Amino acid sequence: MENVTVNSPVLLLEGFSLPPLLSLCVCVCLLLSFLFIVGANTVVVCAVISDRRLHTPMYLLFCNLAVTDVLANVNVVPRVLLDTLRPPAERLISYPECVAQAFWAHLLATGMRTVLMVMAFDRYVAVCLPLRYSAIMSPRMLVKLLVAAWSAALVLVSVLIGLTVRLVVGLQCSNAALFGLSCESVFVNNVYGLTFTTMLYLSSAGSLVLTYGSIIAVSVRRDRTLNLKALRTCLSHLLVYFLSLFSGLTVILFTRFPKLRQERHLASVLYTVLPGCFNPLIYGLQSQEIRNYVRAVFRGSVVNSLPLSV
Repeated sequence: MENVTVNSPVLLLEGFSLPPLLSLCVCVCLLLSFLFIVGANTVVVCAVISDRRLHTPMYLLFCNLAVTDVLANVNVVPRVLLDTLRPPAERLISYPECVAQAFWAHLLATGMRTVLMVMAFDRYVAVCLPLRYSAIMSPRMLVKLLVAAWSAALVLVSVLIGLTVRLVVGLQCSNAALFGLSCESVFVNNVYGLTFTTMLYLSSAGSLVLTYGSIIAVSVRRDRTLNLKALRTCLSHLLVYFLSLFSGLTVILFTRFPKLRQERHLASVLYTVLPGCFNPLIYGLQSQEIRNYVRAVFRGSVVNSLPLSV
């Protein structure tokens, strides 16, 4: 593949190196996954908006993650679909579009992790301080926590991308791809990127250890019924977190091995697609209200069966 300079207004994406028939199969799978992600997460959002019983911090946070999943896949999957069907020489992207895609990809991924930290705090208050839950997790507090979560993500990612005005080669635009072929020193980028990633993963993991450690301690001191209730309310959050952790660490691992290009490309797509596919299923399986909403959708009786919020 021919290198291009940073002064070029058009950049070349590497993409998958697949036979035509296999490329078509990959496109079909990606398209079906994309349609499922948009449809399933839209159902979650509509269920939360439509049913007043779901206007609680936990479900509003689920709704936030559902919107994030949709936006993350809209940012990546359509472009990957088009480039997979194109000849390698025609997989071109403008430099501003590439930087924008990298910015939104990192912002949405980071925002998902900071929101998961807010969800951990919400579950801690719900299980360990049930009598004070309404007072602590008030609508104003929820807004403050979400604003803080997304503001932190915005600042961290803005600095990350701001340090990177370089070159791009890869399946999609990302921070590592943007400075990967730069002829200039990328020491500062590597140091900040490593610090950024380490602090993000350690802080999110630490929040889970602290909150769920407290939840387990409280549950052990109480009766069996409360233990089962705590498990039901917290299991969905843990599944979402570990799915995000696994897919994120897989991408980071393959990034450290430049020769595994195709594996890295696959991991980067799955990092976006897998959470978007599984998260709405996890929400629905643990929520009777969302399952009722889905049944009502298929019966064509949503308006009659669920109270609409004003």
